[in-house]
Amino acid sequence: MTRSLTILGATGSVGSQALDLVARNPGRWRVEALTAGSDVVRLAEAARACGARFAAVADAGKGQALKEALAGSGIESGAGPEAVVEAAARDAEIVITAIVGAAGLPPTMAAVRRGAQIGIANKETLVCAGPVVTAAAKAHGATLLPVDSEHNAIFQVFPHDDPAQVERVILTASGGPFRSRSREAMRGVSVADACKHPTWSMGAKISIDSATLMNKGLELIEAGQLFPVSVDQLGVIIHPQSVIHSMVEYNDGSVLAQLGSPDMRIPIAYAMGWPERIATPAQRLDFAAVAQLSFEKPDLERFPCLALAWAAMRAGGSAPCILNAANEIAVAAFIEGQAGFLDIDAIVAETLAMVPSGRVETLEEVVAVDATARDVARGLVRRRAA
Repeated sequence: MTRSLTILGATGSVGSQALDLVARNPGRWRVEALTAGSDVVRLAEAARACGARFAAVADAGKGQALKEALAGSGIESGAGPEAVVEAAARDAEIVITAIVGAAGLPPTMAAVRRGAQIGIANKETLVCAGPVVTAAAKAHGATLLPVDSEHNAIFQVFPHDDPAQVERVILTASGGPFRSRSREAMRGVSVADACKHPTWSMGAKISIDSATLMNKGLELIEAGQLFPVSVDQLGVIIHPQSVIHSMVEYNDGSVLAQLGSPDMRIPIAYAMGWPERIATPAQRLDFAAVAQLSFEKPDLERFPCLALAWAAMRAGGSAPCILNAANEIAVAAFIEGQAGFLDIDAIVAETLAMVPSGRVETLEEVVAVDATARDVARGLVRRRAA
């Protein structure tokens, strides 16, 4: 049976791998819409290759270029944030949300409000507006399927019919490229250094978040929204081999884990095909070659971003949104050479201290908090640059 599919963020790492699965499984999906941030050339190429009906670029200034790149194809096009929301609102059964950052929130909500099956690869959606998104999903009958390898692993081994059986949910983390470095040794690292992830191939933003362990902090907050567990039931363990993607410990002492090679096409395929499983070209695990699986506790002193995320999760309300907004600004400043690697956690901590957190109940309130936190974080970046 052919199912309709929309991919938000089609030119990024997750979006590209989702399109690879589409190409490998002809007839399984009909692509309704694709979106990208500003890469018109790759978006047009992808739309033509998969026969998408609609393509949208978030950069409003690139609308004419996209229209010209699609000339003669019969593919409709749009430009600007509202066009990306339009793509999400179009009638597709499955929507993969792979837009990086808080920009993915409005289009994800558009898909939620029409009751779509949503593969969430944009963790910021649930970090910034978890209660708003999950309440909307329940009200409109949308299904939220996690694409992050860790949450997808948990989803696969979680007792959805009886969550009371669960004692702990344990997220694994590779530890990133600086796992064994002292904090002082991280002071002068470059963007290229931070992007050298030991096991996963990802974009710059998520690679840097992995290097600071903020990525794991955001995933903790997201897990608290996706699964009916308390903050005290969530934990993190460093697992450098990235073979065990996460675990669920039951009240009888049993621990169920999902294992696999570090290939994002496995969780992407799970979200795109659910409730069926789809064959992927991912390398199969050779346990003899893996030989050893090791684990260690995360060091919150060397990697304070994880501690900041724990604190924001416990504070609740708008604190996670403030955390995420400040982190996005700080990481962008690091990439642009306006801040050092160790400035990232400092900017996030100062922003959390300066922006009051409170209850958020609507998307508009989330957007307002996000904007305020970004303004404060930008000011802190400028102060450091001066």
